[in-house]
Amino acid sequence: MKKELKSAEGAPPMGAYSQGLVVGDFVYTSGVCPLDPHSGEVVGDDVAAQTHQVMRNLGAILAAHGLGFDDVVKATVHLQHLKRDFAAYNEVYESYFSRPYPVRTTVGSELLDMLVEIDCVAYKSA
Repeated sequence: MKKELKSAEGAPPMGAYSQGLVVGDFVYTSGVCPLDPHSGEVVGDDVAAQTHQVMRNLGAILAAHGLGFDDVVKATVHLQHLKRDFAAYNEVYESYFSRPYPVRTTVGSELLDMLVEIDCVAYKSA
């Protein structure tokens, strides 16, 4: 059984997808962009500012199911400019997590008018 997660404080979906789904003890988020949840505009001109906004949006979606970053077990990160922006993005990303860090895949991707997009899987035991 799937349950949709919604948060007014996370960026709204821009297409036919959910912000997040609860399936059993797992929460799956869609790719989260650096959008202001109220204006829908991209926040920040550099990867650090955009990563902070993505993490705020992810945090809001996770909180809709009583979860936080310590519950994240897997993240997939898309960077528009992988070589150029990895260090700055990674510094911000790391500041939201504690050890043991989630497993992660980071790839270069062509993104529309943004520098970073992140999705995650979180686990909440019953």
